[in-house]
Amino acid sequence: MAAMRGPRAIRGPLFFVLLPVLLLTTQQLAGGSPPPDPVSCARGTSDCTVTNTYGSFPDRTICRAANATFPSTEQELVAAVAAAAAARRKVKVATSHSHSFPKLACPGASDGTIISTERLNRTVAVDRARRLLTVESGMLLRDLVKVAADAGLALPHSPYWYGLTVGGMLATGAHGSSLWGKGSAVHEYVVGIRIVTPAPASQGFAVVRELGASDPDLDAVKVSLGVLGVISQVTLELQPQFKRSVTFVTRDDKDMAATLPAWGSLHEFGDVAWLPRQGKAIYREDNRVDVSTPGNGLNNYLGFRAQPTLGLLTARAAEERLEENGTDIARCLAARLPAAAFELQAYGFTNDGVFFTGYPVVGFQHRIQASGTCIDGRDDALLSACTWDSRIRGPFFYQAGFSVAMAKVPAFVADMQRLRDLNPRAFCGLDAKLGVLMRYVKASSAYLGKAEDSLDFDVTYYRSYADGAPRAHADVYDELEQMALLKYGAMPHWGKNRNFAFDGAIAKYPKAAEFLKVRDRYDPSGIFSSEWSDQVLGIKGSPNVVGAGCAIEGLCVCSDDSHCAPEQGYFCRPGKVYTEARVCMFEQRDTTRLVDQL
Repeated sequence: MAAMRGPRAIRGPLFFVLLPVLLLTTQQLAGGSPPPDPVSCARGTSDCTVTNTYGSFPDRTICRAANATFPSTEQELVAAVAAAAAARRKVKVATSHSHSFPKLACPGASDGTIISTERLNRTVAVDRARRLLTVESGMLLRDLVKVAADAGLALPHSPYWYGLTVGGMLATGAHGSSLWGKGSAVHEYVVGIRIVTPAPASQGFAVVRELGASDPDLDAVKVSLGVLGVISQVTLELQPQFKRSVTFVTRDDKDMAATLPAWGSLHEFGDVAWLPRQGKAIYREDNRVDVSTPGNGLNNYLGFRAQPTLGLLTARAAEERLEENGTDIARCLAARLPAAAFELQAYGFTNDGVFFTGYPVVGFQHRIQASGTCIDGRDDALLSACTWDSRIRGPFFYQAGFSVAMAKVPAFVADMQRLRDLNPRAFCGLDAKLGVLMRYVKASSAYLGKAEDSLDFDVTYYRSYADGAPRAHADVYDELEQMALLKYGAMPHWGKNRNFAFDGAIAKYPKAAEFLKVRDRYDPSGIFSSEWSDQVLGIKGSPNVVGAGCAIEGLCVCSDDSHCAPEQGYFCRPGKVYTEARVCMFEQRDTTRLVDQL
C-alpha cells in the first residue's frame, strides 16, 4: 500500500473523518429521507429488481424478477401464491426494509415473482388477559413494540434496530442479547403462525396453514429462511410492561475471555463491545427493574439516527483515502474518533428523552429495547439519510455475524487477542466501526435456531465500491472469521455474512433434516426455494463462487493465488494464529515482474 507523506497528508483525512462526527454530535435532524423500498419496478409492477437496504449483495449481482405484487390482505396473499404456484414460477418475499446481506429475497430467476409484505402491517388482535399479540408479518418492530406498550405489554427481547419486519426477523433468526428465560431471539416468543404455502390444483394452488404452539411444524416455520411460504400472521406471547436500567462501563480487555461467559448470567440484557486496537471492552450492565423505578429514559442510538448527507459523503471519501493511501498510524488515529464521540454522548441514551444526565438510564422496555429514528422522519430530498442509504455514496461495509458455543468462547476470544497482539494496528478498521459487538443467544428448539447457548459476534468492516479491490489488512479479518467458523464451529447468522461463511454451515444444525422434511411437505415443487437457498441448505451446489479474485470479495476461501489479487501484491497464504486458514495476504515484491509472468 502506498504510504502517505508528511503531517499535512495525515491531517487532511483526519479532518474529513472528524467532520461527520462533529456534525453527528451537534445535530439531531428532524428529517431523514426514509430508505427506498428494496423492490423497484420499471413498468408498474413488471420488470423488477430487488436488493437489500445496502444496495448490494455479496456477489454484487443484480437480482431481477418478472413482476412484483403488494398484497394488503391475507386473501390477496393467497391469490399471489396461487398464481405463482399455478405458473410454477419462482417466488420470494421481500420486506419493506430488507437488511439481509445474503440473497434471501432473490427468486434466482428473471421470470420469478416478488411478494412484498409492505402493506401487510396491521394489528390483528390484542388479548391483554392472555398477553397475546397477533400482527401481520409486514409490521415493523418499531410499531409492534408500540402496540404492545399501549396494551401494557412488552416483547421481552428484540434486535436493536427497529426497522425490521416481523416476518424478516423470523426468517433470519434475529435476536437481541440474553441467556435468561427463553432467551433473546424473537422467534422464541412465537406461539402461533398463519403461513400461506403452495398446494395442488385441487386445493386452489395455495392454502393457509395455521400452526399453534403445540404444532411441531412451528419449529420449522419460526426460523424459515423464507423457503416454506409467506407468513401472513404471527402471534407472540408477551410479558407485562417493565423497565430496564442501563449503564455502560469501559474496562481494559485483559480478562475479557474469562469474563464473557459469566456476563450473560449476571445481566439479563447485557452485551459487550470490544475495541481490539484500543484494548478496551465496553460492558453493558442492563437489567430489568420494577416499573415504579423513577426514570423515562430513551434509547436513540447515534448510529441509527439520520445524518447529514454531506457529512456521510465526506466521511466515505475520507475513508477511501485512508484505505487506499493512508498509513496504519493515520487509520488508527481516525479510528479513535467515532468510539470517543459515541461514549461522550452515552451512545444516544438519554434519561428523559432529551438529555443525558448520568447512568443508570432507566426507562420502559419499549423505549429502551430498540431504535432507528432515521426511518421515521419526513422525506427531506436526501439532505439527510440513514448512514447506509444506498442512494448516496456514503459508508459501505461488510458485516459478518457468527455464534460461538459458550463453552468455546474463552478459547476463541483468547485466539482473537493473540491475533490482535501480532499487529494491533491491523485492527483499527474494527475500532473505526465501533468494534466487535458480542450478544448472548440461548439454545432454541427451532430447527434452524442455535443448537447451544452461544455468544454472537458482529464484525463490521470496510467494503470497497470497486469489485475486487483489496482491503488493508483483509487477511486479519478473514482469518478471524475462518477461525470462528472452522476451528470453533461457529454458526453464521442467516441474515449476515459473505458467501464463504455458509459453506457447509447446514451440517452444524442437528435438526436440519427435520427442517428439510417440512420444506418438502410445504413446497414440494420448490417455488419458494432459489439457487442460493439450495446452496445454503446443502440441497444442491455450494455458496462459494470460485474464480479470479473470489477470496478478495469473500465469495470463497482462497486455495490459489489467483483467488486473491497477485497483480496487486496479494497472495493466498496460511493464517498467522489459525494456520489452517487461507487468506489473501499482502507481500512486498516486484509485482511488475509477476504480472509479466502471468
